[in-house]
Amino acid sequence: MSMFKLCFICSVLSVVFTSASAFMTNGETFRRKLSVEVNPGLNPPSSLPPGVNLVHVRAQGHNDTLHFIFCNQGAPSLLLVHTNSTKSTVHVNWPEFINRTSSGSLKVEPQSSVQYSNALMITRLWEYSDVNNTADPQNTSESRFYPPYELQNFIWSDLNTTVNQSDHRIMICGGDRTVSFINGSFCLQISAYESEGRESSWPSLLHNSNSTQVRMWLDGVTSRGNNSRFMLELQTVGDSEFQGRVDVRSSIDDEYTPSIFKVSQWVSFPVNSSRIWGYTQWKPVAYRKPRPVFEDATPCKHSQPVPIAQPPHSGLIQAYFRGHPQTYGLNISFGIAGDPFYNVTNYLSWTVLMGMGDPPADSFSTLIIIIMAIGLGTPLVLIIVGGVFVWIRKRMSQSTGYEPIN
Repeated sequence: MSMFKLCFICSVLSVVFTSASAFMTNGETFRRKLSVEVNPGLNPPSSLPPGVNLVHVRAQGHNDTLHFIFCNQGAPSLLLVHTNSTKSTVHVNWPEFINRTSSGSLKVEPQSSVQYSNALMITRLWEYSDVNNTADPQNTSESRFYPPYELQNFIWSDLNTTVNQSDHRIMICGGDRTVSFINGSFCLQISAYESEGRESSWPSLLHNSNSTQVRMWLDGVTSRGNNSRFMLELQTVGDSEFQGRVDVRSSIDDEYTPSIFKVSQWVSFPVNSSRIWGYTQWKPVAYRKPRPVFEDATPCKHSQPVPIAQPPHSGLIQAYFRGHPQTYGLNISFGIAGDPFYNVTNYLSWTVLMGMGDPPADSFSTLIIIIMAIGLGTPLVLIIVGGVFVWIRKRMSQSTGYEPIN
């Protein structure tokens, strides 16, 4: 083997391990400064109905600000507003907001700094009887739907007692007045983040400083049949010049979410442009226990988004958006054919991420990078060692030839 070939192989090996090292040390260093405020500017005699609150999470960057605003007046809604100012603030006209007398009672000022606005609403919880265990809610001959649970009519716990200022988390639980929710509840936990990372609990979605996570779960709710499955209705509301689609991306790495190799993302982008401005992202999996093991995972499916003529009642949506905003809706159904029904564990959780810009994308994990480096590096090392051995043997054989006889 020539020295040129030997140097070439060494260079390739160096690139492999250098790339692996770069992947392992890569991470987002940008951080936002977060603050959490409940009912900003609300003073007596103005007061919200019992159990209703508005929470503002302000995420300040170097030259912009994200405002995440959650409210459970009507259908629970999470509003994201991005501004190009570090001084932008949220202003609420509380008498008008409480009475829902007009749109525009909630503003982000200065309004000229607003670059993008989008809201995610959790509108309905559907329950259906999966008679033939096909987990196909679209097949009406095999699935019998019960009247939906309208989340705009739920009675919620006091959010004031569950706001975690240090961890930037909000948790709220509620239910309607039916027998199903006597011993059970539907809960939401909203988490905002200063920088890139991921939650330790499955599905361990990758988040960044431009996103917030919503985890929702059913716990102890009495199903209305022995073969019940559930389906969740989501709606997004945004400016009229935006449109949306659902993309599904695949991966070969399931280290953080075992057995799940896909991620779904409902993206929002300007008309006549492919640039993504915002997203709602999830992995197609739900869990049947609070601390799940592999066997407790259940796949979920989404329908295609369809335009909605009129969004449901939401105090936050009505207060912020003017005119006729663009509204789309889709359903997330939980379970596949043969999976246990809800009443086996009386628990179901699902997690979604909402944010601005391109959705977070998982690169290869450290474990996969090491495996790839070893898989590619080991043959190259063997080739190099073998080539050096052959070259040395060849040199030795040339230097130890027979001497001529005088």
